Amino acid sequence: MEKQDLVERMLRAIRRIILKTSHYSRSLSRHSGLTLPQLLCLRAIRDLSQEKDEVTAAQVSSRVGLAAPTVSRILERMERAQLIERIRNSPDRRRVLIHLTETGKQRLDGIPTPLQEQFVDRVTSLAQEEQWNLLASLEQVVELMEAADLDAEPVISAEFESREDRKLS
Repeated sequence: MEKQDLVERMLRAIRRIILKTSHYSRSLSRHSGLTLPQLLCLRAIRDLSQEKDEVTAAQVSSRVGLAAPTVSRILERMERAQLIERIRNSPDRRRVLIHLTETGKQRLDGIPTPLQEQFVDRVTSLAQEEQWNLLASLEQVVELMEAADLDAEPVISAEFESREDRKLS
């Protein structure tokens, strides 16, 4: 294979990843009115509430792998959209508990499995050596694209954080 063909295949592979992420994000938004980070937070609240009596923003942040300030902004928007309610715990006014509303539960019904969960399922089915090789290759692509200095949360999403500021429908 010629060097130019090899490089072209690499560029096409990167573009396919970008396109898949973008298409999925648009489809999710059209179907549910949610961005991927919003969906992940709603799902985390639902899942955590099945495991624990009390759900906090810190637990949601930890579960979805998003920074606490990002989760806080997402929760504010979801509360305005009446998908969740935040309740201050009476003994400790600083502690805020989060609950899904009926609207929030309904919004989660029928939403497809997030792209990143599909990816996690597939990549964890690979042999551990293949996983390490894939990671090394991806990290090398990041270096080659001079993107190592970018702080990225572990969420496969086409949205920039600024798009998170849009209102929920």
